[in-house]
Amino acid sequence: MSDIIREIEAEQLKEKVDDFAVGDTVKVYGKIKEGNRERIQIFEGVVLKRQGGSNRETFTVRKTSSGIGVEKTWPLHSPNVEKIEVVRKGKIRRAKLNYLRDRSGKKAKVKELVR
Repeated sequence: MSDIIREIEAEQLKEKVDDFAVGDTVKVYGKIKEGNRERIQIFEGVVLKRQGGSNRETFTVRKTSSGIGVEKTWPLHSPNVEKIEVVRKGKIRRAKLNYLRDRSGKKAKVKELVR
């Protein structure tokens, strides 16, 4: 039974997944359907967490819009995610950045990783 499920999940995986990590500032190009039209909307923010595995893997992106924090969770292998573009790499020491929710202004920034 589990072999059958594994085969079905393997078919749903994307061939090329963009390389990004927690703490990175990313642009997510998401497809939005409005009636019979389809367009792409960009959501730019900091990756708070990545969780799950296989085709169930998700990531959460947070941005501030007009002074209000907005979070969106995206399935990594979804056909509605066109592409993920890394704007800047973040220097972090944790797997999940939930503490950023309580902070605002400069305190909510993630330091940039300089290589």
